Amino acid sequence: MNLTDYVKQVSQEDFGKPFKHTAHWNKRLRSTGGRFFPKDGHLDFNPKIYEEHGLTVFRQIVRHELCHYHLYAERKGYRHADADFKTLLQAVNGLRYTPKIATPQKYKTYTCQSCGQIYHRKRQIDTKKYRCGKCQGLLQFDGMVTRD
Repeated sequence: MNLTDYVKQVSQEDFGKPFKHTAHWNKRLRSTGGRFFPKDGHLDFNPKIYEEHGLTVFRQIVRHELCHYHLYAERKGYRHADADFKTLLQAVNGLRYTPKIATPQKYKTYTCQSCGQIYHRKRQIDTKKYRCGKCQGLLQFDGMVTRD
């Protein structure tokens, strides 16, 4: 799917106005579905939204970003708090907030060599400095574990 062509199609169908700039996938976006850049007019979109939630939700995200785009071009209130933005977003059935994106947590696992107690930590710990809280035994690094 060519993203820029898809955004142009949505703009023409839902807004009746042309989209004259480019759209890009941005894998670094984490908690947002897309971004509008007023400086040069291009749009960035989170590919995880399309992968996890499908085309219908992604189209609503595109509408949201196009609301920013077209209102900015018309010199109207294009920010989230502006009344112009809220009414246009509701008129085109765009999403106000991005749905939750599943991001699995990575943990480091440590095991006590004496009693077998298992510890999960987000940060790496110094096994020479820290000991088991139960028996004061030495800790051994087991590896990374991914949990939801």
